[in-house]
Amino acid sequence: MRSFFVLCLGVSFVFACMVQPATARPQKRYDKHSGMCRFLADGGRLDWESEPWGTGGIKFREVCKSCHHKNNTKGARFLHAESYTSDAWNSIFAKRRKKCARDGSWDVLSPEELQLVNDYLYRNGDWTYDPNSADSCG
Repeated sequence: MRSFFVLCLGVSFVFACMVQPATARPQKRYDKHSGMCRFLADGGRLDWESEPWGTGGIKFREVCKSCHHKNNTKGARFLHAESYTSDAWNSIFAKRRKKCARDGSWDVLSPEELQLVNDYLYRNGDWTYDPNSADSCG
């Protein structure tokens, strides 16, 4: 009986180590640049097309991905929402130390559009996929 218990415990441990940890998509974020808390779940779904939050995804695709796509000739690193964690995306937008933030590339976006892009990337950043969430289903 004792060996069966030890075997079950060992199998449980191995299984637990194989499962990828997942965090639920954040529902709010603190915006260091404006000093405000932004509630991301307001207005329903947060995907590419839904308004107003979908504007962030659309603007990311139109503005950021115009340079940050695969095989670009501008030397810009390929980016997608999962390129950074949520906190790292927040830091990028708060500190604005990236070359494209300093060289004026972000100037085509209004302050509100920048917040929406940050919201989109924060909510869809690395480690935000939850396979048990209906929001994360295909």
